[in-house]
Amino acid sequence: MELAIVILNWNAADDTIRCVKSIYSWKHLTPAIIVVDNASAGNDVEAIAGQRPDVHLICNAENLGFSGGTNRGIAEALSKGDAPVLLLNNDAFIGERDVINLLETLQENEEFGVIGPLLFDAEQEDKLLSAGGKNPIKHHHTRIMTLSAGDPVRTVEYVSGTAVIIKAEVLRKVGFLDEDYFFSTELADLCMRAKQHGYLSVIDARTRAFHTLSRSSRLRDTLFVYYIVRNRFIFIRNSPYKFKILFHIFWTSYSLALWLKLFITGNLATAQAVWLGLVDGLRGRFGGQNERVLSACSKLLNSASLG
Repeated sequence: MELAIVILNWNAADDTIRCVKSIYSWKHLTPAIIVVDNASAGNDVEAIAGQRPDVHLICNAENLGFSGGTNRGIAEALSKGDAPVLLLNNDAFIGERDVINLLETLQENEEFGVIGPLLFDAEQEDKLLSAGGKNPIKHHHTRIMTLSAGDPVRTVEYVSGTAVIIKAEVLRKVGFLDEDYFFSTELADLCMRAKQHGYLSVIDARTRAFHTLSRSSRLRDTLFVYYIVRNRFIFIRNSPYKFKILFHIFWTSYSLALWLKLFITGNLATAQAVWLGLVDGLRGRFGGQNERVLSACSKLLNSASLG
């Protein structure tokens, strides 16, 4: 079976090296591994190149976010052929047998275009993180957190980008990840576009992947919140629905209520992230905003600690 794997690195060379090492322990699959460094600040490039000279390493001159950085890897993979592309977080793990099962399921039905495993917490391996996702402008909580009885291969509205396999033909027909998102929601957008072209996104409940959430925990109250709030407005813009104004009104009202609640309860940094996400979403200020958002939120964190 042919397979290309794209792994994004940003200031986490140890995670990336560990991830690549686990893939090279596989016995049956020999995937082409593409690592994309998103302008890491330290010596990540040297460390990865020194310890894993066998991977194809792409070095971006600036941080292009998850969507932009991943797209560089996807483009490289598709330039080599039509192998399915596995997007894998460098702080995630999936076993070879699970990948083979996913590839076999992907081949069973020509309508299957995007497939993923059940996603569990690597530090609490019985804790389900996601069994696929729901439309992010129709649902507040978008992750499916329960498993119902029935066919183990089930259609979902999107598959998490933590570990997802995409057919090459899907990427060629519907395009790559929308880089306006920068981080978060871009897989939901891709799966929505794939559906418009007749491809289904599915989860195979017989397979598992594991994600170490603690590696990125310091950003979850600020930067992650910002992109989740803002990117819903990009999704509304890209969606096929006729009455988009209703979604705008709802998510504007929801975000204002969330901002007020966080402000009143003293969570000022997270409140600032929500406010910036709302304002940027309504104004159409998309793409990467890491430095600006972190700077604004850090000032509030510092003032709170001094107080």
